[in-house]
Amino acid sequence: MTIPQMTGAMGDVVGMKRTDPRHFTDDASVTEAQGAEGSFGQLLLSALGDVNGSQLKGMELTQRMITAPDSVDVHDVTLALTEATTSLSMTKAIVDKALAAYREIINVR
Repeated sequence: MTIPQMTGAMGDVVGMKRTDPRHFTDDASVTEAQGAEGSFGQLLLSALGDVNGSQLKGMELTQRMITAPDSVDVHDVTLALTEATTSLSMTKAIVDKALAAYREIINVR
């Protein structure tokens, strides 16, 4: 029995249709690894900035409620503080899981 030798790839070329501009980029100057690393880093910094922003907004509304109670609605303060607490709790949970995963990887030896 003779096994045929493959000298090159064979098959059809399938064209990719872009349905959403976020699917892939046409920028050839950014390599795939750099793009993924950069986008993850930017995503992480953006998420942490959003958490910080919600904390600052809650603190600012609380201070305004103390200094000028008629200028702010108590419901807005409650919602801002709840959003800040929830986002901080989620961030803490993610950090804890990441540290646990790191410790598990280190202890695999």
